[in-house]
Amino acid sequence: MPDAARSPRHLRADRRAAAWLALGLLAVMVAVLLGWAAGLAARHDAGHALEDQARATANLNAALLRTELEKQRSLPFVLAADPDLRDALQHPDPARLLATSRKLERLRDGTGADVIYLIDSVGMTVAASNWRDDTSFVGNDYRFRQYFQEGLAAGAGEHYALGNVSRRPGLYISRRLGPATAPLGVVVVKVEFGAVEDAWRDPQRPVYVADPQGVVLVTNRPAWRFRTLEPLPDEDLTAIRDSLQYGDAPLTPLPLRSNPIGRDPGTVLLDAENSGRAVAMLRVEVPVPAAPWRLFMLVPAEATLAAAEADRRHAVLGLSLLMFGFGGFLLQRAGRTRRRAAAQEAARAELEDRVAARTAELTAEIAGREQTEARLAEARDTLQQANRLATLGQVAAGVAHEINQPVAAIRSYAENAGTFLDRGDTAKARGNLETIGRLCQRIGGITDELRAFSRKGAGPLGPVRVAAAVEGAALLLRARLDQQGVPLHRGPPFHDAWIIGHQVRLEQVLVNLIQNALDALEDQDDGQIHLSVLATGGEVRIEVRDNGPGIPEAIRVALFLPFTTSKPQGLGLGLVICNDIVTEAGGRIEASAPPGGGTGFTIILPEAQP
Repeated sequence: MPDAARSPRHLRADRRAAAWLALGLLAVMVAVLLGWAAGLAARHDAGHALEDQARATANLNAALLRTELEKQRSLPFVLAADPDLRDALQHPDPARLLATSRKLERLRDGTGADVIYLIDSVGMTVAASNWRDDTSFVGNDYRFRQYFQEGLAAGAGEHYALGNVSRRPGLYISRRLGPATAPLGVVVVKVEFGAVEDAWRDPQRPVYVADPQGVVLVTNRPAWRFRTLEPLPDEDLTAIRDSLQYGDAPLTPLPLRSNPIGRDPGTVLLDAENSGRAVAMLRVEVPVPAAPWRLFMLVPAEATLAAAEADRRHAVLGLSLLMFGFGGFLLQRAGRTRRRAAAQEAARAELEDRVAARTAELTAEIAGREQTEARLAEARDTLQQANRLATLGQVAAGVAHEINQPVAAIRSYAENAGTFLDRGDTAKARGNLETIGRLCQRIGGITDELRAFSRKGAGPLGPVRVAAAVEGAALLLRARLDQQGVPLHRGPPFHDAWIIGHQVRLEQVLVNLIQNALDALEDQDDGQIHLSVLATGGEVRIEVRDNGPGIPEAIRVALFLPFTTSKPQGLGLGLVICNDIVTEAGGRIEASAPPGGGTGFTIILPEAQP
């Protein structure tokens, strides 16, 4: 239809539709842009968090390695001053050398070193802790070893190498015996790091330690040992092979390469074995204290970073679309309200014109009717407000009164549990925590009763074991009974009787009565509460009696009326609720003043069969 033939109303509707379409497209574009930016920020934050975690773990691993090094370094220092070793080098007779080997064997077993051996000044091993083994070092010439040369010349030396006899790698720590001008020989302790590597064992997180030349010495991946961080120059490779430091190890680079993505700094690509895939790993590097080594740790990064990025992106995208949608809804609603207001204003103006044209009699009648309707609406609003306030007061007071008791008991048991934990009495603490769990179930029962009260009807009644209700009430108030030092005597008589009702509501009545008794005995040193159950003549009589000061006569006559109480903080609803519950179960509750003083309440209910 041409624009000239369309009505102004249709033209306005078309313009509104076009504006809403453009606004929706703009909102989607902004939401996508916000989601993309939020995803990059989340990936960056997750990368920093993952790097901090990995660096903390790497520092712990380096500290573990340092501990092992420091422990073993002290051994050759002590042995260098041992007079037995000096005598063995000065007087190398077979018996003395055998005794020295036995001593080194005992030291090895006691210190955890792998091998301890004694070399004379010309490089021959004269005693060793492995003298019994097939791979014994006794009689071997180690003058070519760097640790022997440095130990003899400088007094101490350290050298990591592959054993030419045992074929196992380790750190050789040497110390000279005798003065530098006339050295007797060196004592050497070989340290293998198998226990450290086992402590690092994690197939998902490779850990490796490299020397200053970039050769991997210690690692939790055995296949990476004696591989290099980068390809070694030919002259360095030749020198290492000539020294026999690492035997015939290939000295090939690790299966790591730089990450071409570039958005995750600090990550490298690890070529997975037998799969042809490369996995992005976060690499952290920390120095090894007390050694010229560096410790590296690889942590899987892509899954964690991608998950953080996706979660943030989806959350921001969804929230943005939700906010834009809600904003559009508000705008649409505001436009609708403006149009409706304009239409109502026009209709009202038309109606006013029509009313103005009517006769004075009709105008008076309408005015009187409007006044009557206004008074009626005001009265109805007043009645509704009063009803709401009354209902709200009853419900709020009932909930506060009933739930305050288990909450107070929970707090008391929790404080006692903390005290028991401080004393190391976990059994009593566990018992308190189990009691707290049952009290939480009790609170659930109270709220269930509140919901039942809010619904029409109270649900069917059923057989209730009075002893179970008594136990529930005693459990609820046990903490306060213990704290106040008031014993709860049960019987005699105490019969295992049954009634028809609700157990939670019967517990509710007993808790109120015992709580009132405790309040009355609060300042009394010899306070006692007696609870008895007697079934006779088709009735069950439950009596709660205390030896407190009693209830004044003026209050006792109106005891079961709302808001009647003798307690400064009381609401005066407890006994009213108790009376309602007992009456609902077909019984009654009576208050009395026992001859010996105090207060007594008797609950009388029809007896039932279990």
